[in-house]
Amino acid sequence: MNENEIDKLSPIEKRAAGSLASIYALRMLGLFMIFPVFSLYGQQLEGNTPLLIGLAIGAYGLTQAIFQIPFGMLSDKIGRKPVIVAGMLIFALGSIIAALSDSIYGVIMGRIIQGSGAVAAAVMALAADLTREQHRLKIMATIGISIGFAFAVAMVAGSILSEWIGVDGIFWLTAFFALIGVAVTLFWVPNAPKSFHRETEPVPAQFKTILSDHQLLRLDVGIMVLHMVLTATFLVLPLALANEQHANLPSAEHWKMYLPVMILSMILMLPFIIIAEKQRRMKEVFVGAIAVVALAELGFWSFNDSFYGLAFFVLVFFSAFNILEASLPSLVSKMSPAEAKGTAMGIYSTSQFFGAFLGGIIGGKLLGLYGINGVFLFAMLSMLGWLFLALTMKTPRYLSSYVVKLGRVQSEEISRVAAGLTGICGVAEAVVIPEDGAAYLKVDLHALDKAGLLEFSKKYSQEDE
Repeated sequence: MNENEIDKLSPIEKRAAGSLASIYALRMLGLFMIFPVFSLYGQQLEGNTPLLIGLAIGAYGLTQAIFQIPFGMLSDKIGRKPVIVAGMLIFALGSIIAALSDSIYGVIMGRIIQGSGAVAAAVMALAADLTREQHRLKIMATIGISIGFAFAVAMVAGSILSEWIGVDGIFWLTAFFALIGVAVTLFWVPNAPKSFHRETEPVPAQFKTILSDHQLLRLDVGIMVLHMVLTATFLVLPLALANEQHANLPSAEHWKMYLPVMILSMILMLPFIIIAEKQRRMKEVFVGAIAVVALAELGFWSFNDSFYGLAFFVLVFFSAFNILEASLPSLVSKMSPAEAKGTAMGIYSTSQFFGAFLGGIIGGKLLGLYGINGVFLFAMLSMLGWLFLALTMKTPRYLSSYVVKLGRVQSEEISRVAAGLTGICGVAEAVVIPEDGAAYLKVDLHALDKAGLLEFSKKYSQEDE
């Protein structure tokens, strides 16, 4: 079999990539369309305070952090699709409650329920069920791209739709998107027998090991700080844009800033991602992006009375933010043990969602006490704290996680099989888990002999066939 055949996605894998990416995108659109508009809308709700408005924006993060790993584990027991369908229906219910609410408390309840429909882990596990090991990175990358694209669209669409259908209408639209997600799950996502995948699913027995890894903890704290800062920033940025004493841009026109900023920021990030990965300057680019986000927050603090000042620093913010969003999962993959990537990513995702919750509640409290500038200053200091942690991070090895199915491997063969795998070009480490019938590798993708790995895998899987 030649390399082109190995690298070619099957029709089922293409269908899995498109359908699962669309589920993620539909959910992300619903979650983030309110980001650019809710702090203005929340002031019209009964019982609102800055703290409660912040809580309403970030509340989904708390329940998402609590339930995403348990929902993933539940999908191992009852199946992926039932968990995804249930999660999307819970998400729709929360959206409807928020849409019907005239008080800030009702919206908070709706957002809490939205976050309870935590399907991320189940979607990733289903992606692993539906793809061969050599194509799994491509499928995960496709889903990752859909998340980034959905976020960019949500920032623009939210400010446009709030004028057409109102924020309550956005919540209704979010519920509709969730129901579309249910239909996609039932009628477009292929069926597959569920199996356990250490590269996408957490193993409870590994939690202690991963949580005691200081390099991975730096990344967990980093994603928590990044999403805390994102949420806190978008609690006050719409207020600064609309305030007559600040940028004085009517809320109906906020999209005119977000649209070019989102497009330009995605273009500007690409050269740095290429430099980080291709030229192996990951730490330099990563640390630089953290410093640039801190600089953007300083810019917000200094120039929030100017539309052009805010627009420029929003562009700076998102250019660096996009680099960090793309770099952090890659760093987790590079630094996690080969057999524990799923656990490392599960803890990382939990930290991300918890950061969104913290950003809402801390940002809201500071807004009430110190105003818009107090929130921007907090965000800047938070990024500087992360910058210090990142500077002490080890330079990552440029290795990716990879899985090879082996079938039955006897205990006495483990060392020989691992040695055989590490003898293949591009394989740096191999951990053989007999009960999984698989080997978990750290590989240099640019040098990897994929055909050799496939032949090695066939040798050990023939007995099962």
